[in-house]
Amino acid sequence: MLHIQALHKTYPTPQGPLPVLQGIDLRLERGASLALMGESGSGKSTLLHLVAGLDSADSGRIEAAGQVLTDMSERQLAQWRRCEIGLIFQQFNLVTSLSVADNLAFQARLAGRHDPRWQAELAERLGLSTLLQRYPEQLSGGQQQRVALGRALASRPPLLLADEPTGNLDEATSDQALDLMLELLAATGSTLLMVTHSPLVAARLAHRVVLHRGHILPASGA
Repeated sequence: MLHIQALHKTYPTPQGPLPVLQGIDLRLERGASLALMGESGSGKSTLLHLVAGLDSADSGRIEAAGQVLTDMSERQLAQWRRCEIGLIFQQFNLVTSLSVADNLAFQARLAGRHDPRWQAELAERLGLSTLLQRYPEQLSGGQQQRVALGRALASRPPLLLADEPTGNLDEATSDQALDLMLELLAATGSTLLMVTHSPLVAARLAHRVVLHRGHILPASGA
């Protein structure tokens, strides 16, 4: 599903070039889940953004779902984001002018894969069936997180990318959200790459790796 080879990324700073990723190699099989861990500034989110096609690498290769992202044009990357991945961010990024129902359908409509039956099932599993006509500002943080998860999975994407998706939630709500995420991943067969600082969250996923000084290393117990 995901194969990363010799990936490098450097950012310019007033003090000179800052190498963030230095020769990253990573492989993730279809249907698997992996937690990216590491200290702040280690490049976790950068790596996730490169896989999402939101940024470009200096060198190296990213192959995902049978496509080589590092060879794609901006137009092709936009199509990749629209159709092949689901994205969940810490801030959720719901469309405030859309109802819960329309937020859930948003990504699937863009991908041309809107399935009303699957959306209704997602809403039921996520406990959103009675909230479909509400707007994001009328929801709790946990409810907004569930809408973001449902939106990301509504198109049944081959790859789900999550950047600290439970970082703004309390422990109990975080556990509930993670339970739902893993349950729905099993139902869709999607592959999960998640950035997290939480060892408890990381322990729930099948694999864990640590980014340190621009290199990726196996985490203890992985």
